[in-house]
Amino acid sequence: MANSSSPTPTASAPASVITLPAYLDLPPHLSAQKYFFVCTLTVLAWDTLVLTPRSYKLGRTKNWPALKALYYFLQVWVLTDFVVTGAMFFSTSVIQATDCRRFWPYEPICTAILLFAASAIHVIRVSAIYSHASRIRILLLLLLFVQAVVTAICCGFYRSVHLQDGQGCIAGPLNNMSWVGIYWLAPTILYATSFSLAVMRSLQTLEVKSVTPWRLMLRDNLNLYGAVLLINLVNVFFYFIMTPTDPTDPIKTIVSSMAGVLTATMSMRIVLGVKGPLDNGGSFSASGSGPASSGTSGSLSAPGVGVARARGAPTYTLGDIHAHSKNAAARGAKEESAWDLDKNSVEAVGGDAKVVLPIGGESDSDRIASRVGVQITVDQEVEYDAPLRRK
Repeated sequence: MANSSSPTPTASAPASVITLPAYLDLPPHLSAQKYFFVCTLTVLAWDTLVLTPRSYKLGRTKNWPALKALYYFLQVWVLTDFVVTGAMFFSTSVIQATDCRRFWPYEPICTAILLFAASAIHVIRVSAIYSHASRIRILLLLLLFVQAVVTAICCGFYRSVHLQDGQGCIAGPLNNMSWVGIYWLAPTILYATSFSLAVMRSLQTLEVKSVTPWRLMLRDNLNLYGAVLLINLVNVFFYFIMTPTDPTDPIKTIVSSMAGVLTATMSMRIVLGVKGPLDNGGSFSASGSGPASSGTSGSLSAPGVGVARARGAPTYTLGDIHAHSKNAAARGAKEESAWDLDKNSVEAVGGDAKVVLPIGGESDSDRIASRVGVQITVDQEVEYDAPLRRK
């Protein structure tokens, strides 16, 4: 009886290996950097849309002080820098040997210019809140000069990161040398100085008027100074602490794009946060923060009354002095100011009249010297011969 032979099992064929294209086969750190760059572009697009109405309003002002010019320069330059850099970073058709080798100087040079413009805003603004004190201005200008020199030198020590064709172009420190991080350390020192000075100036106002820390932070834009310092500190830590796995690992530059965008946008918001004109860096907005002056300050709440402040005595514009007097009488005012009007001191031009009135008290002995007065501008001609009577 013949033995039936069973078929001999054969080895299964090896599974087919799927090879991903280079733009999908990314190392972990490079993939993280691409995702983080997407977040950076999202923040940039959002800030651009949000700040557009305020940019239009700022553009309608007549003068062009330094802060206004730097604001519009940053608004255009930050787009020029990171939109072009993002296009090259996410391109799948660039060639490392040709395209990336020609493109790598663009990113560090453009970012250095952006950081210089943002730092100039900090120098001008912080100098202004200290009334352009010589020591503060010299210190900040010295730090700005050091930043310009350091970033210019470090631009020569950036190179294109050796990625595969199709993975995009990105610049990084030559051979991942950590000392190139002084490119970001120099502006970080300046931002730490400006933040410290801004906080010290704000704390001085607490001696005059106490406010909560939250209101103090929002009033003096301390959150903006702090945000610029924080993101740059994180970026510096990545340069000096993070250890790359190989010379092509871009881990040191993961936060650089976000640091550049936030530095620009927060500095632009510092400009928009200035109360009043931007001439000479603007003025410090803290109420009651200045020393007591010999002049008289105040405001009138009657309709048609406006206040125009000047170096001397305050100027009050009265749209309708008769209506103001009637309203004051209706409110039952018990005190009546003794204003001595000298018709010879009134110069009416085109129906307007200006006169400086001394501040009167309850008696003539309480009257302040005539050199300290209130300047009144009357928008219409008034017959002073007809005295005002209370009903």
